[in-house]
Amino acid sequence: MVSVSDVAEIPNIYGFNGKYKKSDFYWVLSFYVKGKAIPGLFATQNEEVHRLLKRPIAGIYSMSNLISFEPYVDSTIREFLKQLDSRFVQTRNVCDFGKWLQMFAFDVIGEITFSKRLGFLESGDDVDDIMENSWNYFYRAAPVTQMPWLEYVLAKNPILQYLRITKISPIVAFARTRLHEKEEAAKTHQKSGPDADLHQNRDFLTRFMEVASKDPATPPWAINAWATSNITAGSDTTAIILRTIIYNLLKYTESMESLRAELDSRPELSDIVAWKEALTPPYLDACIKEAGRMHPPFALPYERVVPPEGSVISGQKLPGGTVVGMPAWVVHRDYETFGYDADSWRPKRWLECDALQKRKMENALLTFDAGHRSCIGKNISYLEIYKLIPTLLRDFELQFADPGGCEWHVENRWLSRQTGLNVKIKRRSPAKSSEEKL
Repeated sequence: MVSVSDVAEIPNIYGFNGKYKKSDFYWVLSFYVKGKAIPGLFATQNEEVHRLLKRPIAGIYSMSNLISFEPYVDSTIREFLKQLDSRFVQTRNVCDFGKWLQMFAFDVIGEITFSKRLGFLESGDDVDDIMENSWNYFYRAAPVTQMPWLEYVLAKNPILQYLRITKISPIVAFARTRLHEKEEAAKTHQKSGPDADLHQNRDFLTRFMEVASKDPATPPWAINAWATSNITAGSDTTAIILRTIIYNLLKYTESMESLRAELDSRPELSDIVAWKEALTPPYLDACIKEAGRMHPPFALPYERVVPPEGSVISGQKLPGGTVVGMPAWVVHRDYETFGYDADSWRPKRWLECDALQKRKMENALLTFDAGHRSCIGKNISYLEIYKLIPTLLRDFELQFADPGGCEWHVENRWLSRQTGLNVKIKRRSPAKSSEEKL
């Protein structure tokens, strides 16, 4: 695989024309059961399957439409703050905040997809070991994506697939249960007459079912694929960015002070900060962009295959069939684009530049991939992040439980796991107005 760091090549390799197809890297990350592929938006290499899955639901994921999901996010934020208060503020216990942010992300995606949280926050634990299983899956799959032939020998070996006892993923089981409940509700709706209020909950699953009922071309497995993809792709990625923001704000206290000052200067913010309100504080926006730049959720290269006619990339002629990829962790540290301090956390880089330079930096971000195969659910992630961070930091005071040991640890030589985000939490005193201070 030819690794490319040239920012100028992003529109070439990941352009909306789709000339560069996904490599077998994604075949490794696709799910197989008994030798049969389970299609998904992220991993499928088949452009026809991707179009079949994406076209009917793309509008649901638009930012203008996602605002209608705010009540679901608000509900989970309230539960999150409630649990933090009862478990850590009142008891003064140390909080594994990285774990709680991941549990929040899982429960939000459950709420907006099924109108039902998966139960992480209420239990305060990893339900059915979903988070641990997710970690173990990527721990195994990450090195294999760099040697895809190993996948045929290991996980997708047809003989082993046939002999292996199939275990249904807890996420898939949860999605199937919710789908069954919706289908039963639909039958009740038909018996009750046209005035029955079937769609009072406008969650993703309801909308997926509406799409499937209106479009005869929708394959029977599509609803399950859409629902499970929401959870598997929309939880870890959001949690990683949330952790990165909190970690750096705690480590670089001047950033925390700047963000708090900005939030305190806006008394008009709602108790649960609304999406439209969260878009206006510039330093908040800068911190979120900087987190996505410093610690992009997907550390491996987004691999693509050079089209048959070949291509010139960064002045080098590459023959057709060559696998190329741009690792976000490398691209996001390009000195010419982000400055010679690109290895450092500095949100102000997004505020001190002119509009042209800001657009250049934004176009160089691969936080959620790029082009026509970029993450369809990135707006869900941003909706959660822009709402939670200001709501949380306005009401709660966070600090490292062990200020001397605030570095994230490396679990082994080749794959680091985000740990060490243990914090103490207390309620903030309400910010005083200028007149009160005088």
